[in-house]
Amino acid sequence: MAVLKTENLTKIFKKGWKEAKVALDGLSIEVQEGEIFGFLGPNGAGKTTTIKILLRLLKPTSGRAEILDK
Repeated sequence: MAVLKTENLTKIFKKGWKEAKVALDGLSIEVQEGEIFGFLGPNGAGKTTTIKILLRLLKPTSGRAEILDK
């Protein structure tokens, strides 16, 4: 059973006339029960954005994100 799953997750931030910032572009991950995982990457890689979407603090531009099939 997947305890965490994203499918083609995309998040684009837009502010007024400024150029859009792509934070996530088609992220797909699946973590099974009992697996140990972490989010690693440089500044601006989308780690915090991914976590905020999983916690439903942000809405993705497109794609799906689930924790425990919810």
